[in-house]
Amino acid sequence: MSKNIRTVLIVWALAVLVLSLVLPSGTGAAERVKDMASVAGVRSNQLVGYGLVVGLDGTGDQTTQAPFTVQSLKNMLGQLGVTVPSNVNPQLRNVAAVMIHADLPPFAKQGQTIDVTVSSIGNAGSLRGGTLLMTPLKGADGQTYAIAQGNLIVGGFGVAGADGSRVSVNVPSVGRIPNGATVEREVPSAFAQGDYVTLNLHRHDFTSANRLSDAINDALGPGTARPLDGSSVRVSAPRDPGQRVSFISLLENLRVQPGEPPAKVIVNSRTGTVVIGSNVRVMPAAVSHGSMTVTITERAQVSQPAPLAAGETVVTPQTDIEVTEGDGRMFLFSPGVTLDEIVRAVNQVGAAPGDLVSILEALREAGALRAELIVI
Repeated sequence: MSKNIRTVLIVWALAVLVLSLVLPSGTGAAERVKDMASVAGVRSNQLVGYGLVVGLDGTGDQTTQAPFTVQSLKNMLGQLGVTVPSNVNPQLRNVAAVMIHADLPPFAKQGQTIDVTVSSIGNAGSLRGGTLLMTPLKGADGQTYAIAQGNLIVGGFGVAGADGSRVSVNVPSVGRIPNGATVEREVPSAFAQGDYVTLNLHRHDFTSANRLSDAINDALGPGTARPLDGSSVRVSAPRDPGQRVSFISLLENLRVQPGEPPAKVIVNSRTGTVVIGSNVRVMPAAVSHGSMTVTITERAQVSQPAPLAAGETVVTPQTDIEVTEGDGRMFLFSPGVTLDEIVRAVNQVGAAPGDLVSILEALREAGALRAELIVI
């Protein structure tokens, strides 16, 4: 080991020791860099493939409605030396056409295994008990990166009756194969190339990017890191792959206090869920909340004439309408009201989630809500 490399490693070791003394694991709201940012270029890749699942107990594709299953089976048998006459259309119920997808993690090496998910694309009732035959998994560039094969694990099941009734638990047409694919090709990585590594924040924020850059410069020396924008920080790194791994290990264990998130109010219009951020403030405003209930009651009234009279019995409808107005109480927001005070004031008037949305919208229209109102 050269003298320069030993010097660099000693400096890094001292930096780690100092950081462990100055920034203990329980430091306030500080987060590890590995939890708030990722290294540019270190990412997974999606793989997809088409194959056949065999060995099903009569729950496979109905070949009259899924002709591609028979075509795939004939092509596979032809590659194995079995010739199926073109005028023969096998009626198979134990075969299903499926799509396979998987995520190829970064730095996956040839011979390692990954999990795969198998999904039916025909009308198979269930994949339970089936076996996936050897299927190549390809990337976006059309190259084969893994080969999948194995027995499926299906969490759901379905039962059908002769009258067409059916009971299904979970989704029986989707299964998984743990370690079901073997990596055959490695994805080239630019991790060890260049004089820099770039850290990309999971959530863009200029304050967080600036604080991340300052924390790295305080630990490793001025000029080591430089923020590029609100989402990325460029850090000078050694070229040697082994040293770069140690360097990234040091970076991702630094603790940085991220910037406070912007003031937002999130409203889910489907479920009525309202989430109010801690930085939401309300300017001086008075809010009145009330409700009105209208009750309409219909009943029939029978008009019976006197005995031996010439009149007729008549049924006349009678409608009663009752209007009840709730207690419309008014509450006042003082300047700079906090989240706790907003929730407490709304709960005092008994506002439902739907009413709370109306109150927030009215405050925004009045210019009193100091937050971004987002409806999802």
